[in-house]
Amino acid sequence: MAEHINEEKKFIEHWVDINNVDFYSIADAIWSYSELGMEEYKSSQALAQILKKYGFSVKKGAAGMPTAFVATYGTGKPTIAFSAEYDALPGLSQASVPEQKPIVQGAPGHGCGHNLLGVGAALAAAALKNAVEKFNLTCTIKVMGTPAEEICIGKPFMARAGLFNDIDVVFDWHPSTHNVTDYTTSNAYFNNQYHFKGKTAHGSAPWSGRSALDAALIMGNMIEHLREHMTPGSPPYASNTINYSFPDVGPSFPNVVPDRATIWVIGRFVTSEEANYIISRIDKCAQGAALATETTFEIERITSTHERIPNKTMAELVHRNLQSIGAPRFTQEDQDFAKRLQKAYNAPETGLDTKVTAAHGGTGPVSDNSEYSWFAPMSMLNIAVTPPGITAHSWGFAASAGSSIGKKALDVVGKVNACAAFEIITRPEIMDEAKKEMREYLSDKKYLDLIPKTTKPKLTINQDIMDRYRPLQEKLYKDYRLIC
Repeated sequence: MAEHINEEKKFIEHWVDINNVDFYSIADAIWSYSELGMEEYKSSQALAQILKKYGFSVKKGAAGMPTAFVATYGTGKPTIAFSAEYDALPGLSQASVPEQKPIVQGAPGHGCGHNLLGVGAALAAAALKNAVEKFNLTCTIKVMGTPAEEICIGKPFMARAGLFNDIDVVFDWHPSTHNVTDYTTSNAYFNNQYHFKGKTAHGSAPWSGRSALDAALIMGNMIEHLREHMTPGSPPYASNTINYSFPDVGPSFPNVVPDRATIWVIGRFVTSEEANYIISRIDKCAQGAALATETTFEIERITSTHERIPNKTMAELVHRNLQSIGAPRFTQEDQDFAKRLQKAYNAPETGLDTKVTAAHGGTGPVSDNSEYSWFAPMSMLNIAVTPPGITAHSWGFAASAGSSIGKKALDVVGKVNACAAFEIITRPEIMDEAKKEMREYLSDKKYLDLIPKTTKPKLTINQDIMDRYRPLQEKLYKDYRLIC
């Protein structure tokens, strides 16, 4: 059996090596488009097209989101899913050079490497699909095209729509500074906006008005007092935190009492039960602020996610395959690029990580991929696409993600996750053990409906920003018509 599996894994590795150029082009295209969450029209289309080219059927508009999709190949069990993300971040436009150089000043950029993330999922799925055909095996392969990860919108709504119900295992990955698999947990998360309405008046007679801004400020002050009554958790990632901002106040002229104001509140909590409790307290802060200022308010529930359920069995499976395939093989040119980046960040000039680190647990940052983990065992692979000292959500990360460094990472992701998925098909006892571990961890926990049934995905949350920058970006697009 071991020799047979090795033969099949060699086929997968060879398939990636001779087909990767198509996928490189898609990664470059998505990096060029740099579309924010819910605005990834060209990016999701590019991924859909490459998956169709390699034999997948694609259903677009999943869960009522135009940039979400589910690509499927095959029938029967097991059902293996690969998670794809492709949204950019605001303000991180960056040329693929080791110095800060925006392509379009102020425009979005791929400072978290999601131009690679979705393509890595597609490459692994396509490699697995060809191995399944070659060796006459039975399974269903899905690529879950999930928009707006950076604001945690896509996957919760896809989960609510039942799109994760029939999945047996999920393979995910993320661009990183190191090569490692993990079985970390992550906090639950919520994202709500509170819109206050008042009455305008002249600044010389403010008693005639009712200030929506006063209401929003009072609510913010009440949240500050609420912090004392929250359990602290364990910093940095397992702590309970609340952040807020005031994205919309008007009229903005100081001589007019504002009749509208929004306070945008997000929170990260160790459990979804605690998050729900704090949301109820924050709602009461809004009620009190409105009562005190004689204003009205509406609550807009944007999204909520659960804490992640870790799975060591899946992590060890992927780690074995990462050890076998090895870390990305970077060139001297790649390392020189990385060291120049580190110099720009005043970080030690160590270059890119070329070793494989042991799998680990713990607690990590919030991501909406936590939703998968309540439905099926999930693995998380991290592959170096930028050197240590370069933080995610930065221009340096965007520079690396658009360079040849990212292409080396894609090769490893495609091979590792496809080979690990192949083991799930040929050694079902691994999946059985992963599911057992998941059941034991969940125990009596139930998946809660954190988003009200009446809440729809906020499709226009980034529309204004993309309307401003897309015309400027489009002038600089490369020609990807042959693929997209």
